[in-house]
Amino acid sequence: MTNLTLPDIATQQQQHATPLDWVGMCGIAVPTVIEGRHVSAKFDVGVSLVDGSSRGIHMSRLYLSLQSLEHQPLTPTTIRQLLSDFMRSHEGLSSAAYVRISFEHLLKRAALVSPLTGWKSYAITVDARLENGMFHVELFVRVPYSSTCPCSAALARQLVQQQFTADFNGQQINHDDVLAWLGSSEGIVATPHSQRSHAEIHVRLNSSVQVLPLTELIDQVEISLGTAVQTAVKRADEQAFALANGQNLMFCEDAARRLHQTLRHLEWACAFKLRVEHAESLHAHDAVASSQWQW
Repeated sequence: MTNLTLPDIATQQQQHATPLDWVGMCGIAVPTVIEGRHVSAKFDVGVSLVDGSSRGIHMSRLYLSLQSLEHQPLTPTTIRQLLSDFMRSHEGLSSAAYVRISFEHLLKRAALVSPLTGWKSYAITVDARLENGMFHVELFVRVPYSSTCPCSAALARQLVQQQFTADFNGQQINHDDVLAWLGSSEGIVATPHSQRSHAEIHVRLNSSVQVLPLTELIDQVEISLGTAVQTAVKRADEQAFALANGQNLMFCEDAARRLHQTLRHLEWACAFKLRVEHAESLHAHDAVASSQWQW
């Protein structure tokens, strides 16, 4: 069989030279090592096409470069190496390289009181860019939590007070009477409304960071809010969760301010933006607040 040179259509000269900001592929499945465990990740990868006379890039070169991440931890260093490989394989064609990595980060969480544990999944996105020698990495995480409305709590307390007055008006009462009333459904006539909520956190890492602080970021967010949703629970845990909600009454504005202060104290973060959304149980719409720093 005669050896033939296979045609490379992508290298053909374009009649109309137009540079492109981003050319690449989305949704590439790659097993990736995150904090010592393999996870199934999806990669969006690409480069700029500054040589407008070239018809296209070498997508297969980007794809093959991803194999280097199969058996080594995903860190800022390995991500930068990946983007450098993208640039080397497109020398003369591109001035910037990009990667977005999306996966579910599983963490085993202990119950509030009992010895039970369970797994929680957090949606993570890692964005990185290398352009003109400048490299930066950004983390995005979505953290669910519970929020109890302060206004609803105050209104419920008022109704309980009114019911107490109606039930005991003019009577001589003792400690046992009050205790029994507080434990009855007739006494606690109203309760505050709460809702499942979530925080979306987007953090840019300092250039000196050597690891992706995924678990630390999630932990700091949940500690700041105080009402992380639970996994396996017993009644004692459910009671402790009710106590946590009662001690952390939050409008969406309160949650956003808490998170802003927490993120400002992260030494490895040089910029951030956040958004909280409370999926209202009172209204058919949701309550939202956002904030950012040095973005």
